[in-house]
Amino acid sequence: MAAGTDCPPFATYKHHGPQRTAADYERVAKDIAAILDRPGYDDGSIGPVLVRLAWHAAGTYDRKTKTGGSDGATMRFNPEKSDGANAGLEHARAFLEPIKAKHPWISYADLWTLAVSPPSRPWAGPRSLGPLDEKTVSAKDIPPNGRLPDAAQGASHVRDVFYRMGFNDREIVALLGAHSIGRCHSDRSGFEGPWTYTPTRFSNQYFKLLLNTKWVPKTLANGNKQFVDEDDEIMMLPAEMAFVFDDQFKQYVELYAKDKNVFYADFAAAFGKLLELGVKRAKTKL
Repeated sequence: MAAGTDCPPFATYKHHGPQRTAADYERVAKDIAAILDRPGYDDGSIGPVLVRLAWHAAGTYDRKTKTGGSDGATMRFNPEKSDGANAGLEHARAFLEPIKAKHPWISYADLWTLAVSPPSRPWAGPRSLGPLDEKTVSAKDIPPNGRLPDAAQGASHVRDVFYRMGFNDREIVALLGAHSIGRCHSDRSGFEGPWTYTPTRFSNQYFKLLLNTKWVPKTLANGNKQFVDEDDEIMMLPAEMAFVFDDQFKQYVELYAKDKNVFYADFAAAFGKLLELGVKRAKTKL
């Protein structure tokens, strides 16, 4: 899923400075791919935290007010930067700083989303016209906190959050598949542990585990409640258990657990849609 794994096609754009070609973006993608392996960090890869960065940058979009989204990379500023839902993402942003320093022409909005552009879904830039425009971000451009999902809530909350962005139930479950990689940290999200036994490999294992594991409630030291398998090796969040209790959601969990190819196709489409929310583009595309 991360850039370089299967680099998507790039278009040629003209914005601030010289014209940028497909080769320019491909070089950035390859440089990102080169830093993904990180011994000593989580499970040896920074790919999952980069996915979370792009997801949270885009997931603030409100289709009614046309505010939020990845354009402008507003997570660089408060209050969005200090939103509890974004705890720990300062690490993801820092991981990409050397890439930004090497390619100063690319905007942060493009850098953050290019880092996790889904294979088979063409990535397009620029989101902002360029770094100069990102310097003009004002307080009115920064979305309010509270727009990202609360993992302790249930199905109605999940629908409220995703319907606000313009997703339907099938797309919501497909996007949930991002949890096939990565893990939670008690000092960030307030929850702890990986969702799957292979947290650096993207697959449909997540859905199989969600359906077939005997989940046991567990209260963490901080008072938060989550669900773990009987050996306490993997976990699920309260909001995720709603996907097996809600029949509308469950039908898609079952579909993706059964057919990984359908899941891959649906995820690429839904995640690509997520990254496009609220994006304003340069009028000149060459």
